Amino acid sequence: MVFFILLLSYVIGSVPFALIVGKWGYGIDIRQHGSGNLGGTNTFRILGKKAGFIVTISDILKGTLAASLPILFHTDLHILIAGIPAVLGHCYPIFAKFRGGKAVATSAGILLFYAPLMFVVLVAVFFVVLYLSKYVSLSSLIACSAAVVYGLIVQDVLLTVVMTAFLLFLLYRHRTNIVRIISKTEPKITWL
Repeated sequence: MVFFILLLSYVIGSVPFALIVGKWGYGIDIRQHGSGNLGGTNTFRILGKKAGFIVTISDILKGTLAASLPILFHTDLHILIAGIPAVLGHCYPIFAKFRGGKAVATSAGILLFYAPLMFVVLVAVFFVVLYLSKYVSLSSLIACSAAVVYGLIVQDVLLTVVMTAFLLFLLYRHRTNIVRIISKTEPKITWL
C-alpha cells in the first residue's frame, strides 16, 4: 500500500496543468515559450493572469491531494513523505517527457494539507517579498526558507528535514534564476 501511495502521488504530481491549460485553452505549448517551464510563473508570463491563477491553484491542489493519500487509504504513512513524489512528478512529469515546473506550488500544496496556518504565513511571506523585489524566484526561496524556520520553531523534526531538502532542491531548480538575479537580468513581475 505504501508503494502504491507513493506511485499514485508521483502520477498526481505529473499531471501537467500548464501544458493542458496552454494547449486546450490557448492552443499554445507553453514549453516552447518563455522559460519553457510547466509552472505557474511561466504561465502568468505567457498566457496571462487567468491562466496563471488556474495553473498555480491546480498545481497547489496536486500537492494537497497527494498529501491526503495516507488518510484516504487509511495508512500510517506520514503526510509529508506521501507528498514528496508529487513534487518530483511535477518537476519530472511522466506525462510531459519529464520536463516540468520548479515545484514551488506543489510543495505549498503539501503544506496546505499538513499545516494550514503555516501555509497562510508562507503565502504572506511570499507576497511581501514579491511586492518588495518583484522576483518570483526569490520570493519562493525566501518563503521556503521561512518554512524551515517554522519547522525549527515548532520543533517538528520531519517538517524541518523535508523543508530543508525542498529548499536545497529549489535552490538547484532555481540556479539559473539566482544567477540572473545577481546579474540583474531576471525578469520582474509587473502586476504587483
